Amino acid sequence: MDRVNFTQMKDGTKEDYEFLTAHEIDYTKGTADRLLRALEHLDEGLSGYQITRLEHSTQSATRAWRDGADIDWVVSTLLHDIGDIFAPYNHDEYAATILKPFVREQCRWCVETHGDFQMLYYGQHLEGFDQNKRERHRGAKYFEDCAEFCERWDQASFDPKYDTLPLAFFAPMVHEVFARKPYDPNVTQAADQPLTVPEIAAQRAKA
Repeated sequence: MDRVNFTQMKDGTKEDYEFLTAHEIDYTKGTADRLLRALEHLDEGLSGYQITRLEHSTQSATRAWRDGADIDWVVSTLLHDIGDIFAPYNHDEYAATILKPFVREQCRWCVETHGDFQMLYYGQHLEGFDQNKRERHRGAKYFEDCAEFCERWDQASFDPKYDTLPLAFFAPMVHEVFARKPYDPNVTQAADQPLTVPEIAAQRAKA
């Protein structure tokens, strides 16, 4: 069999769906590579900043890595704006949906809500924008984590003079995260981790 026989899903057989499932599993093995290519396309997106959107992504991830953050934080930070091209009005939700099966809830939540938190830095300058939009999340378990995520890694990462690590540096981490079993509770429900770990940061500074 090289393709299914049905033209309506309701007519598919067990053999058809076993065949499709095997193909889909093989296809998912390329997810990390497709995401890395999508990140490269951020260089082609509308900018206006002093650096490109790809450079913002890698700079944010570089800051996370140098702060001693673990792999979930680093990869989530790298991908946090991947929706800018395809979902400009809900890019944060788009990125969080991609990450959800493969990282712990702490990271997913911060990526999903970071757009509201980022408004703290510019909302006062634009009519119709709520600078304090993040307050709707006040009391949430990860409120302070997202506030720190934005302050340390997101809003700070538009500096053309910063020594940003290349996308290739992060590629093995992306491959590792997206090779995980999706929706594994040992991953998605794993214990929360700090954004900064001074001991690890010091070791990485020497590398």
